[in-house]
Parts: sequence; C-alpha cells; structure tokens
Amino acid sequence: MTEIYAILGIILILAGIIDFAWTTLWPDGGAGPITKRISLLCWLGIRWLSGGKSFIISMAGPIILVATLLTWILLFWTGWTLLFAGDSASFIDTNDNNPISWAERWYVTGYLLFTLGVGDYIMKEGLWQILAVLTAASGLVFITLGVTYILSVLDAVTQKRAFAESVRGMGQNVTEIVTNSWNGENFHNIDLLLNTFSSQLSTLTSMHNAYPILHYYHSSKRDEELAVSVATLDEVLTVFKFGLRNGHGPNQLLVHEARSTIDSYITTLRSGYISPAEIAPPPPDLDTMRERGLPVVQTDDFLQSLEESSERRKALLGSLRDNGRKWPE
Repeated sequence: MTEIYAILGIILILAGIIDFAWTTLWPDGGAGPITKRISLLCWLGIRWLSGGKSFIISMAGPIILVATLLTWILLFWTGWTLLFAGDSASFIDTNDNNPISWAERWYVTGYLLFTLGVGDYIMKEGLWQILAVLTAASGLVFITLGVTYILSVLDAVTQKRAFAESVRGMGQNVTEIVTNSWNGENFHNIDLLLNTFSSQLSTLTSMHNAYPILHYYHSSKRDEELAVSVATLDEVLTVFKFGLRNGHGPNQLLVHEARSTIDSYITTLRSGYISPAEIAPPPPDLDTMRERGLPVVQTDDFLQSLEESSERRKALLGSLRDNGRKWPE
C-alpha cells in the first residue's frame, strides 16, 4: 500500500512541475494543461454567476490567478506528502516514538516546502534526506518563479488599461475619433498615434501569448477595457482604409501595420476560448461623418468593401460579448 502512495506522489509532483514550468517558463506555450482547464472552469462559472454584470466579471482575473496558484501548491504539497508516505518511517518524531499521523505528514511536508523544516522531526537517513532537500528546493523555486509570474501578469494588466485609456482619450466613439483626426485637409494628425498604438498592442499581444490568464482580466470601467479599445481602434482603421476618398487618409503603411497588429491580437483570442459572434456588428456611421464635412465615400460602396473585414469584426464582437460589453457606437 505504501508503494502506491509513493507512485501517486511522484505523478502529482511531475504533473505540478510540468504545468508550472509550462505556464511560467515557456512564453510560446501559453498555459499548462492543468492551468488551462482550471482557468476555463473558473471563467465559465464566473460568467454564469455574473449575469453579464461587469463588476463581477472584473473579478475573474484575480480569482483565476489565485486558483492557479492554489492548484500548484496543492499538487506539490500533496505529491511530496504522498511520496514521504511511501515509507512509514521516512521521518521521525524526536519528541516521542508514536506512529506518524497524516496530519503530521502534511505539517512536516509543508514546512519543508515553504521553509527549511522544523527540529521536532528529522528525516530518515539516506534517500529521504535527499528528498527533503529536493522538497525545500522545489518550494524555493516555486515561490521565486510564482512571485515573478504574478508581477508580470499584474504589469501586463496595467499596460492593458493604459492602452485602453489612450485610445479612449482620442474620442468617445468611432465618429468622434475620426472627426478629431481631421485637420481640414487630411488625417495625418493620427499618424504618430497609430505608430504608438501598433507598438503597444504588439507588446500586449505577446503578453497575452505568454500569459493567457490576461484574457480573463477585465475592467469594471468601460474606458479601461482592452476589448472595447481594440474594437474601437479597429473600426477607426476600417474607416481609414475603406471609408475615405483617395488622397485624404492617414499614412496607409501605418494603417496596414495597425490592422496587422490587431490581426495578431485576434489570433490570441482563441487561446482564451473566445469564439467569434455569429453575425457581424453594425458598420460605422458614415452619414454623421459626412454631415460633419469629412471626405467619406458613399455608404453603399463602404458597406460592400466592409464585407472583407466581416470575420475580424465578428471575432472582436465575440471578445466583447464574453465580458458583457456592447459594440462601440
């Protein structure tokens, strides 16, 4: 029976090491297999409980992060406890010679994992002393990389909200942003911002690939929600690409680069199990822009050109739907 404990312990320890290293040390690998399933289960439960309320949805990220850390702790703690249970005399109580209980096994393993052990118990000479050192080493590595992982995720969350606020700062909606970009002759006022947004969103996309948990971090404030800002920016770029008469738009290379960056961001949505919407969202309001004197094309021509962007707009609408937000404008 004790051999079964040891085998189960080794399995849990290996599962914890693989999932932990996969998630924290492999930027291109996304979340580990266990973390991925725990995150999805928590996300589905929170969405069901939220009823579409943004405040409750905004708690999903921290809850999933804590659940991930607890899962890793449970795997390591339980695994080492079961491994030490493979020998009933793996460690000895120096105060008395009574048999070691399961509570004492958990107690000693926890101290080994998160500190350096306690003097009340000593390890059996030989293999178990080496395993005790490995337990302490695994705890040290877990704490170091775990703290680094948490700080990296929180830094990325801050950058997400800063990007969203920057986009929002250009205007309250697509029509207002396009109008504010017009200088009376062309839209080159926005060239520098497009270059900046492309760089920032490219960085955020890389962070989403490295830390898929970022897909579950949402803000209770609309102005700080990345999904809303990306959808808004993409609609602005759509107007710049298809909705303006020739010779009036911003630098087309910058528009192409920004749209390409958003394409990469949309690709990362799949890692967060975010599916596209079934129908495309409503198009930008060219009629209002035309009334404001902007050099836009005819609405029918714009709608025809918009068909080639249908899939990307459905994907962005799906990301908004999953966190209880509405399409811009």
